Amino acid sequence: MSTLFSSAGQLLAAQGLDLGRTDWLLLTQERIDLFAEATGDHQWIHVDPVRAASGPFGACIAHGYLTLALANLFMPQLMQFANLAMGVNYGSDRLRFPAAVKVGSRVRGHGQIVGVEVMGSALQVVVRISVEIEGSERPGCVVDTISRYTFNPIEQ
Repeated sequence: MSTLFSSAGQLLAAQGLDLGRTDWLLLTQERIDLFAEATGDHQWIHVDPVRAASGPFGACIAHGYLTLALANLFMPQLMQFANLAMGVNYGSDRLRFPAAVKVGSRVRGHGQIVGVEVMGSALQVVVRISVEIEGSERPGCVVDTISRYTFNPIEQ
């Protein structure tokens, strides 16, 4: 269930809010192959199931940056906006890949608002996204995403 924010005041008051978890997503070889095609990273641990079966992980694994990119997929499942003039991705901090994500794994996003700061007419919001792997104690990715949101003025 996504949390809806309709004003700057609501978002400012949400610092520390646990946004919950998304639905599970099956990480398929097709998704990994498409990412390899898009980025040119065709390393065998990602795209050669036969060779990867005897490799260090026992199967193909997702690219770290594919796992990171899932944060963008999960964010709107965690947060929705009404009355928004504009939202932009400003970057990220504290990126880590604690565990490899094997093909066939199910992953989901867990979000927490760790910071909200006024930046002129916008709010800069830091949301920590953990890409959880079903059955694993360690996540595949943890990243502090940074976004800037500008709300429309509230009409009286």
